[in-house]
Amino acid sequence: MSGQRAFNLLKEHQQTTDRLISNFNSEDLRAILEEINIAFQENHQDALKFQETRDKTLFPMIGYRHALLQRNLRCTLAYLYNRLMKLKEIRWHLGPVITPDIKEALTEPEIQWFNNYSKLLTNYMTSFPDAINLMTDIKPPKALFIEVKCLIDHGKLELENGETVLLQRNSIHYLPRTECEHLIRQGILEHISH
Repeated sequence: MSGQRAFNLLKEHQQTTDRLISNFNSEDLRAILEEINIAFQENHQDALKFQETRDKTLFPMIGYRHALLQRNLRCTLAYLYNRLMKLKEIRWHLGPVITPDIKEALTEPEIQWFNNYSKLLTNYMTSFPDAINLMTDIKPPKALFIEVKCLIDHGKLELENGETVLLQRNSIHYLPRTECEHLIRQGILEHISH
């Protein structure tokens, strides 16, 4: 009972680079919660023993276990919090739809949290008279039109002005930034910067 497992759980989550979010590690989380439970029970027993005997030699072990409880709890909460912040980041960059590879890494409560967050964000954006879209122009645009390259065959894209553009693989287009920014985030288009 050293608290190393909780630290490793948090470290493993932070080192995930090959995916947007790591798989939820329920096995380690259960083991950490069990460790917390055992330490709490042992502390409770020692506290009762102290009340009966007034043996001060119990204090160091009670203090150690209490610090272990706090550390495991902090690491566990940091792990869960960082996962939610990662989901928040995914929502801002990829939009309201969770891709299948991301969905398989999430738990049901995380998916529910993501959907609720998306609804809140959508309700906020539509609460304004002109229904602003906070997802566009996360960084202030330098130009209203940008040159983009289509990475996959996507089909037709209808622009706000009624014009239709056929998005075929490797085709290059000069489009309004607001019309194609969400497609860039989804990996359908790539911004060509000169």
